[in-house]
Amino acid sequence: MSRIGKKPVAIPGGVTAAIADGVLTVKGPKGTLTLGLRDEISYTIEGDVIVVKPANDSKQARAFWGMQRTLVDNLVTGVTAGYTKVLEITGVGYRANAQGKNLKLLLGYSHDVDFVVPEGIEIKTPDNTTIEISGIDKQKVGQVAAEIRRWRKPEPYKGKGIKYRGEFIFRKEGKKK
Repeated sequence: MSRIGKKPVAIPGGVTAAIADGVLTVKGPKGTLTLGLRDEISYTIEGDVIVVKPANDSKQARAFWGMQRTLVDNLVTGVTAGYTKVLEITGVGYRANAQGKNLKLLLGYSHDVDFVVPEGIEIKTPDNTTIEISGIDKQKVGQVAAEIRRWRKPEPYKGKGIKYRGEFIFRKEGKKK
């Protein structure tokens, strides 16, 4: 039995959920999100909660149960509060600047990196070493953060690069003489 899957997903006020044609649609103050439903799982809306249960007793249904409940919860959280990831840039001369739908990164390369911000994602730079990525889709926010981080991953000797806020970078000792 899935401990996570057993918990129903609460639908807060101002949020509506509907199931039609194998798609769960959740509308809230921040926007609308959809999720394609699996055949192995049954989804029901009972009052102000969404209940996720396995449709049969197969191993695959039990495997998908907790994950599908979490995906439904992510939809509800996304349309009410949204998601934010914060990246921090460390290194001399490394900086970022948000310009409309583009993010300009100076990361020690011979050229500037221009990152085009996808639809549904908002990027802010409160200072030139911090990047705030926000949106309603958790997967999309995480993917954009990973793509930006990929340009200059933190290195273990000096710690230079782009890291997530709160991420621990294991530091190595330099070469000894």
